[in-house]
Amino acid sequence: MTLHDVASAAAGERTIEPMDGLEAAQKSYEYMYDKGWTDGLPVIPATRERVDEFLATTTRPADEVIGRLDHLKREVTVELAAINAVMAGCKPEYFPVVLAAWDALMAERSTVGGGWQSTSGPAPLIVINGPIRNRLGFNSTGGVFGPGFRANATVARTIGLIVRNALGVVPHVLEQATQGVPGRWSMCIAENEEESPWEPLSVDGGVAAGVDAVSTTLLRTSEFVDNRHTDNPELLLGDFADTISRAGSWIFRHAAAGVVFCPEHAQMLAKAGMSKDDVRGWLLERCGKPLAELAKAGKSGLHNNVRRDGGDTEGFARYFADDSPKNLPIIVAGARNAGISMVVRIFSSWSGISARIDPPREGQAK
Repeated sequence: MTLHDVASAAAGERTIEPMDGLEAAQKSYEYMYDKGWTDGLPVIPATRERVDEFLATTTRPADEVIGRLDHLKREVTVELAAINAVMAGCKPEYFPVVLAAWDALMAERSTVGGGWQSTSGPAPLIVINGPIRNRLGFNSTGGVFGPGFRANATVARTIGLIVRNALGVVPHVLEQATQGVPGRWSMCIAENEEESPWEPLSVDGGVAAGVDAVSTTLLRTSEFVDNRHTDNPELLLGDFADTISRAGSWIFRHAAAGVVFCPEHAQMLAKAGMSKDDVRGWLLERCGKPLAELAKAGKSGLHNNVRRDGGDTEGFARYFADDSPKNLPIIVAGARNAGISMVVRIFSSWSGISARIDPPREGQAK
């Protein structure tokens, strides 16, 4: 794939005059659309000069292989990642974050298997921790899952373009999503460490607090919990348990989910003396359904002691296998202006591995 040459191929090797620039830009966009290199939105031409700016931010060799899908006989190099980061609209200083996000994704069992091609059409969730959040302008507060912030949007978009252009996973070809997930290539959030009462997610992933890091996993979907009606921590957690336990989310005997608490909810729980481990343990004991309810929902095949005819049986099926952070990661993000949090459905389980973000290459701005 020679995406470096997009601009010259589209506009020709000549000086572009001011009034000529719009026409040349339009030609370059249409050229890239014709080549199938976009996700449906315009992309930035990846000129040799621009790609080299991105490569200059890392000490990793351009030809280093940073991921492969053996069953597709496709691989990703640092240079291919840089090309797609340019196309996605990243700034060069975002590139070390892109590399760390990709490294974290490659630690996920689902991404090196068939996850990118699943009928669920799972979406990567990218979580940024450390001082780099503020230094590069990653949003961690109001509208954290929404648009409007270049760093969040373009880092997430880069992952999608890499999957498309380097791995060849394209809708209606190798991608097999039945319906897909809204926001599949846009869920990059920074944790609101300033208002969180607990250690950041990256600590659960093995990286010390205060160190720049990225954690990732694949999601099946996300759904909010709007609860501004109680100041009782157990009633609040009961609302989360009910949301997590709904029958429609069950596909295996045990599943995984995460909670992205808003600061208001997290601080209420912490004020009651609950740590992240306490919250996780509380939910483990209560998330699930009576086997009879699963049978009535047609989910009889998930548990051996549910009769195939859907009849009543005794027993309670737990949603989580255990209280490991891999099965139930807990994050704090968003604004402290309402009791609205998010439950995220994890595709398999989180690897439990966070990737450190390499410091800027010597001579690069910090």
